[in-house]
Amino acid sequence: MKPELNIEPDTPKPEINVMVDVTLRKAIEQGWQQIAPFWPLENLIAVNPLQGFEHKPIEDAWAEADHVFRNPHLPTEMQAVNRETIKWCQAFLDEGQATVPMPDRHLGFYHAWVGLAPFDRRLNVRAAGMKSWLANLPETPEAAIRKGLEYLRIQSKDRARFLGLLLTTMPGWAGYVKYRTDWAAKGRHAYPITQTDYLAVRIVITCAMWPDAHTLLSLFPREIPADTRRDAQQALDSMAIREAEYRSQLLGQLSRQSVPTQPSSPKAQLVFCIDVRSEPFRRALESTGAYQTLGFAGFFGVPVRVHNQSTGEVYDSCPVLLSPQYDVQDRPRGSDVTLQKDQAGYRWQSQFKRLYQSLKYTFSAPFALVEAMGWVNGLWMAAKTWVPAWAGRLRRRVSGALRPGVLIETCTDNIHEDDQAQVAENALRMMGLTRDFAPLVVLCGHGSTTHNNAYATALDCGACGGRHGGSNARVLANLLNRSDVRARLKANGIAIPKTTRFLAAEHNTTTDAVEVFSAEDDEAIAALKRDLETARDMNTAVRLQHLDAGHAPTVSAKRAWLRSQDWAQVRPEWGLARNAAFVVGPRALTRDLDLGGRCFLHSYEPSQDPDGQFLTTILTAPMVVAQWINCQYLFSTFDNAAYGGGSKITKNITGKIGIVQGNGSDLMTGLPLQSVYAADGQPFHEPQRLLTVVYAPRDRVDAIIKAQPVLQTLFGNGWVTLANVDPDTHTSYVLSRSLRWQPAS
Repeated sequence: MKPELNIEPDTPKPEINVMVDVTLRKAIEQGWQQIAPFWPLENLIAVNPLQGFEHKPIEDAWAEADHVFRNPHLPTEMQAVNRETIKWCQAFLDEGQATVPMPDRHLGFYHAWVGLAPFDRRLNVRAAGMKSWLANLPETPEAAIRKGLEYLRIQSKDRARFLGLLLTTMPGWAGYVKYRTDWAAKGRHAYPITQTDYLAVRIVITCAMWPDAHTLLSLFPREIPADTRRDAQQALDSMAIREAEYRSQLLGQLSRQSVPTQPSSPKAQLVFCIDVRSEPFRRALESTGAYQTLGFAGFFGVPVRVHNQSTGEVYDSCPVLLSPQYDVQDRPRGSDVTLQKDQAGYRWQSQFKRLYQSLKYTFSAPFALVEAMGWVNGLWMAAKTWVPAWAGRLRRRVSGALRPGVLIETCTDNIHEDDQAQVAENALRMMGLTRDFAPLVVLCGHGSTTHNNAYATALDCGACGGRHGGSNARVLANLLNRSDVRARLKANGIAIPKTTRFLAAEHNTTTDAVEVFSAEDDEAIAALKRDLETARDMNTAVRLQHLDAGHAPTVSAKRAWLRSQDWAQVRPEWGLARNAAFVVGPRALTRDLDLGGRCFLHSYEPSQDPDGQFLTTILTAPMVVAQWINCQYLFSTFDNAAYGGGSKITKNITGKIGIVQGNGSDLMTGLPLQSVYAADGQPFHEPQRLLTVVYAPRDRVDAIIKAQPVLQTLFGNGWVTLANVDPDTHTSYVLSRSLRWQPAS
C-alpha cells in the first residue's frame, strides 16, 4: 500500500517561521563540508575531490571519502531520488543547451521548483496525497528541510550526517552548486541557487520517492568498515613506496647541482608558466642557443577581468584563489573600423550557430533539418573523420573570410598608474628577474587547441582560471614597455635597459607552436621564432612517443597539429599527467636535469627575498593550485568511476556545464579515463602525492609554515611532502608529519 501523508488537500500553507533554527543551519553547513566545488566546462579547474576532508590526516580522509563516495550499493529508491534530482538540476542550471527553458528560474531554484513540483507525475505516484503535500510546501527552503526531516523521522543528532549523505551520494551536482555559491563571480549566473535551495529540493524529492530514507543512515554507518580502512591504507602504502623512490632520485639530482650565476648576456629571456608541460619545452629551447628561461604562474601576477570587445565575452583570468583587481580590454589592433569588421564577423558566426542549434534541438525541426542539410552534414563529418587536415584548413579559411586574422592588443588604461609600477615590480622580483636583462624578454602564456573535446579548458592555464594566458602576458609586457613604469622601477632599484623589449607570446601545449604577439619582425625576433620552431620539433617528437609510437620525428609537428584538428581524437595530449613535484628555486638548479615533464618549476632567488614575502605567496597560492591538480590526477587514476570523468566515448554534455555518462547521471567531476590511462587497465599517470622542494634557508621556510595554517594542514596531514635544499651546503632535508626536519636519505 502507498503510505498516507498526514495532510488534507485543503490544509492551508503554514505560516513562515521567522525564528532562525540555529541547529538546522549548523547541520546544513556541516552537511556541505565534505563537498568539493566543481567548475563548469567553460573554465574547468582542477580540484582535489577530497578537498572537504583536507583538515584530516590523509589516511583517515581517504577511508572516509571511500566510505561515502565509492559505495555502489545504493537501493533502488535512492537511485530513483537521484534520477529525479538530476532531472530538475538539468532543467534549472541549463546554460543555453535547452530550447525550452524552465519557467520562473529568476525566482531561484527552490521557489521555481515549488511552482512546478505538483505537476510532476513521477513525484505523485509513490504516496497517496503527495500532490496536495507538494502543493503546500513551506515558503522558505529552510522550513522545507525541517519539514522533510520530520517526515523522514530523522532525529536531531543525525541531521547533519543525513543531510551530508544526501549530498555525498550524488556529489557532482552538489559540487557544481558549491561552485555557484562559494566561487562563481557575483552576477556571473542569471538564475540564483543556494545550498539551502538544493538541499530543500533534494529532501522533498526524497520524501516523495523514498519515505523510508532514514535507512540511509544504516547503509552508511558512523563507524567506517575495517575493510574500507584497510583498502585505503594499502593504497597509501603502495603509493608511499613510489613517492620515496621518486623523492630520493630527485633530491639526489638537485643536491648534486651547483647553482652558478646565470649567463650575463643571454640573447633572450623567456618566462613560461610553471605548468609541467613547460619544463621539457624550456629544456628544448635552451639547447638551441643562449636562452635563459624562468617559471612563473601563468597569469603573470596580474589578476584581471578580460573584456573581449569583439565577442562581448567577459571572464576572469587569474587563479580562482584570487579575485580580479583590474579590468582590461582585448581588441583587434588598428582603427575602430577594424574592430567593427571583427564584431560583424563574430555576429555572423554566432547567429549561424544559434540558428543551427535551435533547429537541431527543437521538437519537429530536426526532421526537416535532416532532409535539407543531411547530405551536407554527412560530407562534413566524413571530411573531419578521414581528412581532418583538409577539414581544419577549410574551417580556418571560412572563419578567416568572416573574421580576417588581426593582431590582438590588450588595453591596460584601467590600471591606475601607481598600480602599474607595483604590479610590474612584484612580478619581476618574485621571479628573480631584476638585473642582467636580455635584449628580448618574452612572457609566454599557454593554452591548448582541440576539437570536439568537452574537457578542452582543462588543458588550458589553471593560473588563468581555465583560460588561455595570452591576455595576461600582453598586460605585463605592455606595462614593462612603458617609460613611466620603467622610471618608477629604476627608482626602486630595477634598471631596465632602453634596448630591452618585452614581448608577449602563447605556447600551444597540443601542437607546441609558440605564437609571438608582435607587429615587429626584425632579425632578433625572426631568429627567436626559428629557434622556437626548432624547440617545437624537438619537444613534439618526444611527447608523441608517449601518445603514438612508430612515426618518424621529422613529421612530429604535423602529427601534433593533426591530433589537435581530429574530432575523433580522445587523447589530443597528455595534459598534466605524471605530475609529481613542485620545485621552487633558480633555474640553474634544474637546467641540466631532464625532469621528464613531471615538475612544476617556479623561479625563485632566495637572496632577493630576505623576509620571505615572495616565498609565502608561492607556497600559499601556486603550490596550493598544484596540489589541487596533483590530487585530481591521483584520484581520477585511483578510481575513475568515483572520482574521475569516466570514458569520453560514452559521455554526454548536459546544460553546457558538465558531463554525464549515458543519458543521465551525476555530474562527472574528475578527469576522463583517457586523460590518465594509456589503455584499459594500463594507467599512464603515476599516482603520488605532490613533492614540494624549496631552495631557501630552512629558518625562512619554518617561519612561513608557522604563520600559515593552510601549510600546516597540507604538510602535517600528509597531503603534500615538503623538502628543502640548503642554498649554502646543498644538503637536503624532508619535513615530517610532525613538522620537524629530517635529513633526506
